[in-house]
Amino acid sequence: MEGKRISVEEVKQAMRADFDRLAEAVAQAMNAAHDGHIIADTEERVHEANAVFREQGYEKVIRLLQIKQEAFSPSAGRTAEPRRAGDHPPDGQRTRVGA
Repeated sequence: MEGKRISVEEVKQAMRADFDRLAEAVAQAMNAAHDGHIIADTEERVHEANAVFREQGYEKVIRLLQIKQEAFSPSAGRTAEPRRAGDHPPDGQRTRVGA
C-alpha cells in the first residue's frame, strides 16, 4: 500500500507551474485594480484563477496517483493472451450453433 501513495513533495512538484500561474494571475488582478475598488475589481478574477488552479491541480494529482497505482498493479506488465477458438465468452455462456 505504501508504494501507491503520493508524497507532499510529489504534489508540490506536479502543481508548481500551476501555482506560479495562479500567483501571476492574482498579482495582475491586484495591480490592475483601481484605487478604492480593490475588492470590486479583483474578486471575480481571483476567484476564477483559483477555480482553474483547483481543477488543474486536482486532475494532475489524480493522474499521479493513478500512475503510481498502475505501476504496482499485480497485472501490470501482463499481456492479454489471445483466446483460442474453443474458448467460451467470459460470461460462461456458449453461443448456439445455427442461432
